[in-house]
Amino acid sequence: MNRINPRKLLLSKWTAAQPQNREKHFLVTELLRDEDGTVLQIELQAVLSKRSEQLDWRALQDDSRWRMGWL
Repeated sequence: MNRINPRKLLLSKWTAAQPQNREKHFLVTELLRDEDGTVLQIELQAVLSKRSEQLDWRALQDDSRWRMGWL
């Protein structure tokens, strides 16, 4: 399990454990917060295709799907 501080996720780099469509490396481009400033979701952008998707930041804690940094 990856230990993550959600406030420090912006511009962090991630590697997909099981790449799809040749998209292996990702960058957190935006933090989506509630009105209290709590991080709820992130926007993750594939480096190769520039495709973006939003997901719960806690999904990055699953080390069977995501690895911290670009490997």
